[in-house]
Amino acid sequence: MAAPMELSCWGGDWGLPSLHPESLTVMAYAKFAGAPLTVNTINNSWRVPKGDLPVLVSEDTVISQPAKILNFLRKQKYNADYELSAKQGADTLAYIALLEEKLLPAMLHTFWIEAENYCSVTKPWFASRIAFPLSLYLPGKMSREALNRILLTKGGPPLYSLIEVEAQIYRDAKECLNLLSKRLGTSQFFFGDTPTTLDAFVFGFLAPIYKVCFPRVQLQEHLKQLPNLCRFCDDILTCYFRLNVSGHSPAGQDTADANLQKLTQLVNKESNLIEKMDDNLRRSPQHPPRKLTTLKLAAGGEESSPMSRLSP
Repeated sequence: MAAPMELSCWGGDWGLPSLHPESLTVMAYAKFAGAPLTVNTINNSWRVPKGDLPVLVSEDTVISQPAKILNFLRKQKYNADYELSAKQGADTLAYIALLEEKLLPAMLHTFWIEAENYCSVTKPWFASRIAFPLSLYLPGKMSREALNRILLTKGGPPLYSLIEVEAQIYRDAKECLNLLSKRLGTSQFFFGDTPTTLDAFVFGFLAPIYKVCFPRVQLQEHLKQLPNLCRFCDDILTCYFRLNVSGHSPAGQDTADANLQKLTQLVNKESNLIEKMDDNLRRSPQHPPRKLTTLKLAAGGEESSPMSRLSP
């Protein structure tokens, strides 16, 4: 029997299981490979250093960083790439490198550097999920780290000013999105009908850009002009995370299930009331004994929610 595995990661919002690209990548891969992870979202907790997320724990093994976590899952026989050829494996590595070089800087800028986005969305969202007083310090630290990472990779000659850097990273990101859209084409996933590591990484990068409601949406606007990439994100949310394109989360599904349960209880009460009325009629001296038809809901008559039929 395989050892239990627990994944600690950032939580989600805006219809996403996680807002954190690295956490989202690992969660998606685990779904694709059928890995039985217990997911613990970090909400106002000191348990895990926030910069290390996601973290996978299996017995005495503790692993961070998406690539290392995915390698560990493969060693546990949870491999989403077992049908890929050697060339497709090489293409996977090339496209992941493209994402990290071209798309990640613009994504970091959108979340952590763009002042309006950071002050109105990113900072308050992450601060609300970090324990006080660390919540006063850590979002700013994450913002500075994002800026340092951008300048380290994009701030050399001939780009010296931040404005020049910003313009270049968004040009690169849009070019990357165009390449991904062309590569995906009309296919459901990047290598056919089955999702792989590349799909997990692309989803992890694109879904937050696509779904989070920012006041400044330069990158999001370009992504929404590429309908096959938007459909790609929606399909994964629908099929693997029980989320629909309008952004309903499992919590929303729980509400629907609870409402269905209440309705079922109400119908059962009505059925019991009819049975009691039937008994009273049979015992009434004004009427000769006769058998009345009892209206009763069969257990198999309850209709399940369409969402409950989706694969978790």
